[in-house]
Amino acid sequence: MLTSDEQAGVTEPAPGPERSRSRWRVRGADLERRLAGPYRMVASTALGVIVLAILGTAMGPQWDPLPLTDPLEVESTSTAIGGAPALRTYEVKTSVITVQLDGTTVQAKVQEPVGATGPLPGVVFVHGAGTGSHATAFREQSAAMAAAGIVTLVPDKRLDTYSLRHRDYVTMAGDYERSVEALRGLAGVDPDRVGVYAESEGAWIAPVMAAKDPRIAFVVLTSAPVVPPREQGAFAADNYLRNTNVPRGVFRAIPRAVGMALPGGSIDYADFDVTPWQRQMRQPVLVAYGTGDSSMPIVQGAEQIIRDTAIAGNNDVTVRYYAHANHGMKLPDGVMAPDFLTGLSGWVLGLPQTADAPPRIAGDQPEQEFVAAPVPQPRWLRSGDVVLGTVLVSGALVLLPLLVVPGARVVEAARRSRGGAVHRLARGVPVRLAVFGTATVLTVVALVWYIVAIARLALDYAHNDWVVKGGWIGVRVLGIAAVVAGLVVVAALRRPRAQDAPRTGVVRSVVAWGAVVGSCVLLVVLAYWGVFQLGI
Repeated sequence: MLTSDEQAGVTEPAPGPERSRSRWRVRGADLERRLAGPYRMVASTALGVIVLAILGTAMGPQWDPLPLTDPLEVESTSTAIGGAPALRTYEVKTSVITVQLDGTTVQAKVQEPVGATGPLPGVVFVHGAGTGSHATAFREQSAAMAAAGIVTLVPDKRLDTYSLRHRDYVTMAGDYERSVEALRGLAGVDPDRVGVYAESEGAWIAPVMAAKDPRIAFVVLTSAPVVPPREQGAFAADNYLRNTNVPRGVFRAIPRAVGMALPGGSIDYADFDVTPWQRQMRQPVLVAYGTGDSSMPIVQGAEQIIRDTAIAGNNDVTVRYYAHANHGMKLPDGVMAPDFLTGLSGWVLGLPQTADAPPRIAGDQPEQEFVAAPVPQPRWLRSGDVVLGTVLVSGALVLLPLLVVPGARVVEAARRSRGGAVHRLARGVPVRLAVFGTATVLTVVALVWYIVAIARLALDYAHNDWVVKGGWIGVRVLGIAAVVAGLVVVAALRRPRAQDAPRTGVVRSVVAWGAVVGSCVLLVVLAYWGVFQLGI
């Protein structure tokens, strides 16, 4: 009687070498089939990551700032002001006055030295970014100058025309000019010796005031950004990230974030250029920086002010660098640099002799590694509205199955009760779809968390390698996991169904593929922000 193998035409090789080789071939083919799946998945994942890396590179600008090759050498390590008189100390009288602006009023704090013989010089303080109250702003500077014999006026910052999106520095200069006029009109003040002290953002305003009002006697520019706000923002972000020691791949986000318009509208002052106004300043200028200030181009700033004022025929520029002082001219222990306060008062009181007294550039040796320069603009995702809309629509597509599938099940149950055709996704597809969407959304959330975390560290000048290094690795691992999950769900959706299996149905097909497309778009957005970059 024939065996089943013989009936099927299958014959067992005779015992011996041929039979052994046949068994090894069968086992090899089986092993190859078992390994084909993982090998194919690894290759597909690698290809997917490479494609995303190329897309991320092509979709936006890179970040490669130029090194600063023109260092500024100090002439003396002492910050003393040449020609400054010996300072006296007076008691200070404080009062509050009202300053009339165009359409509103602000309160201003006036501090006067008691017993000082006049007429006295005066100074109006111009606020930096953010809010500014006369009760809290410039307390150390105004008190020290008043105690030395200078009348100071600190106005409240006008906020009804000031917002994140809108700041008109020329109009703001007109508002501060009203405070200058108010100080000139006070008894005991020499109207021809009233100048302005501007800090940070205020250094974009003070040159406008000086150019439009030649009567302004002097200008003090402290922590001046000099370059347009967009360039300064990119420069500060670069320095903060370098100080925090973030991975190189994170820097790609700088031009893409700084060069992007915010959702809801652009920032109208982002490219304001103070250069034309500085080139009209003919007043003596004192430039002060702290060498611990990472947010400002402290070398480039002083050089540009010197060049710009020289165009106006003005060589009365004095530059001082204070060791370890930060953006607010405070030392690491939180105390205002004392030599800054004495130098500030001595320079004002000694004018005009101190305007060109040597040394011109003195103090701590400043260091600036890179040039603050124009920021490359994103090509496709320059609009914040487009970026936000893309993320929201894609996220909605990812979450759509949670809303549609339960309702579709109710419809299918009713159809089944009437004997209609049953529709459902292939076995395992809903779970794979959920894993893909969850992995993608988690990667987006992780990236946002990482950006917020390193921003906090950077602003606090803190270091945490677990967050900075480990967090970035975690975000990228989540991104790769999302790619794997996407390949698995796409393979499952494309796999041929058995003839007797229920059909998917139009609604479920559209929802499933919509979720896949939404997740894939989110992966491309993640690639744009550098999650999948491979050093290209």
